[in-house]
Amino acid sequence: MPSLITHAAVPLALALAAGPGRVSRPLLAAGLAAAMLPDLDVLVLWLGGPHASGWGHRGASHSLLWAGVVALLGAALHGPLRAGRGQALAWLFVCAASHPLLDTLTSGGPGVALWWPWLDERVFAPWRPIRVSPLANRFFSARGAATLASELRWVWLPLLAGAGLWRWIARPARRDRPAPPPP
Repeated sequence: MPSLITHAAVPLALALAAGPGRVSRPLLAAGLAAAMLPDLDVLVLWLGGPHASGWGHRGASHSLLWAGVVALLGAALHGPLRAGRGQALAWLFVCAASHPLLDTLTSGGPGVALWWPWLDERVFAPWRPIRVSPLANRFFSARGAATLASELRWVWLPLLAGAGLWRWIARPARRDRPAPPPP
């Protein structure tokens, strides 16, 4: 898995791409929570549960069904914010689904139960450039530093570049430019 910190990259980059004030702080906070929430399944490991079970790490909480349920619950709880319920639902689904999709790009672990409960198969993307993150106290090691460097290269920099490019493309036309001369 990418580190918990890196799962926040997708909502942050999307909010940056949308522009100032387009994603309210409460909705951004909900998106950050939705993107990081699936890794609570490590509690199953700490409680002695089986790693490869449907409820183990990268199991049910890493499925697209889970992302949909989180999005529905979040949208239902969505108060009077700038976005409507449909926009909140879409935002939260993208944020929640980004977690398992990023996990499929990692170099190790048990794979992701993306299609749970319909298929018990765990999947990886065909290309897996992100180093898998060590858990807990092993994160603060040379391997953890290598993981952060990998995440910077393959997640943070591309997302920030994409958000910046989107903002540049979507910028409003400047009105103070002189009109082109007539043909």
